[in-house]
Amino acid sequence: MNKYFRPRRSMLYVPGCNQHYLEKALSLNVDSVILDLGAPILLSAKEISRDNVVAAIKKGGFGHREVIIRVNDLDSEWGYDDINATANLGADAILFSNIENQQDVMKALKALDDAGNSEIPIMVMIESPLAVLHAEEIAKSSDRIICMIMATSDLISDLHARPTYERTAILTSLSLVVLAARAYGKAVIDGIHSDLKDMQAFEYACRIGRDMGFDGKSLVHPFQLPYANEAYTPKPAEVKSAKEIIAELSAANAAGRGTVLVNGKLVEHHHVIAAKRFLKVSDMINKMGIEND
Repeated sequence: MNKYFRPRRSMLYVPGCNQHYLEKALSLNVDSVILDLGAPILLSAKEISRDNVVAAIKKGGFGHREVIIRVNDLDSEWGYDDINATANLGADAILFSNIENQQDVMKALKALDDAGNSEIPIMVMIESPLAVLHAEEIAKSSDRIICMIMATSDLISDLHARPTYERTAILTSLSLVVLAARAYGKAVIDGIHSDLKDMQAFEYACRIGRDMGFDGKSLVHPFQLPYANEAYTPKPAEVKSAKEIIAELSAANAAGRGTVLVNGKLVEHHHVIAAKRFLKVSDMINKMGIEND
């Protein structure tokens, strides 16, 4: 676990052009907020969005929430201005869209370096077939990448596919990105669910993502928060099981055995590593809950 390890059950996009939403984000039960300057913002609102986000971060009040700024593409007329305005504000990370290869990562890092911040970590969006195919190349390109975020809506469009309840069209892509992220120690976040009326499908998508290995889900509306947080929050029975795994294997090792049965399941050393990580996430979530109270 690196120093950027933390719960990211829910990651909410907050449009920089909407002052009310920026203020509302300060009171939401969300793990991470993405203050958005990117594609969803109207061209006429790009500069006011940037000003709003700069003012919001300077004002503070985000508490335990991770603060991420999504900047415009570097090949747009706003990208470098976004970076120059936000690189040194104290945000937790800068999010770059349309990252498709190592060269894109290097270009993003150079822009931050030139803006005077060679330390701030970055997150990258994986949103095209090419990005998925290059997920390993992207993941290993820099230690400053701390999180890979799927843009599943864009990906489905690029695949000429259709969104379905089972997420059939993108399961392979999701798995490939999870594999790349885990191979190089990155967090990985599932993409948005754009059908705001079908909460049953959204809840099911959260559970699919959780079971596939994602750390959390990106969201476009606050009323999706409880579903994502619930899906990715360790349950009491799971916490109890994780503690049993650690204790039972420790006792078995002390007795000269390398494996042990816990509740009928064979437990080895890698299960203990996973259990400790699981308990660390649970403890961090509990501490954030205390801060919220």
